[in-house]
Amino acid sequence: MIKTLTCIECPVGCEITVELENGEIKSVSGNSCPRGKTYAESEVVCPKRVVTSTVHADNGEMIPVKTNKPVKKTEIFAVMEVINKTKCRLPVKTGDVLVKNISDDADLIVSGNF
Repeated sequence: MIKTLTCIECPVGCEITVELENGEIKSVSGNSCPRGKTYAESEVVCPKRVVTSTVHADNGEMIPVKTNKPVKKTEIFAVMEVINKTKCRLPVKTGDVLVKNISDDADLIVSGNF
């Protein structure tokens, strides 16, 4: 099986081809840097994303949040369920942890000062 991806690790946007055989990566080509190879291998085996959203503060404001590490795409809906139930007390600052270990050792952190 052949999968073709557009790398998102840098502005170049290399078209990367990954050859799979029995679920195993046989080859990666088309990347112009090592980050592209790592991205492609991860994307075909277990894709991950940083989740960004907002939570309600105690005064009704919406506070921007994100996971501090990428989480498995298969876990995004579960992460969003937790985010939708999360409230915070002001003041908060960038980097404050609102939910420890929300998924895959990733924390939910505040991404702005309020």
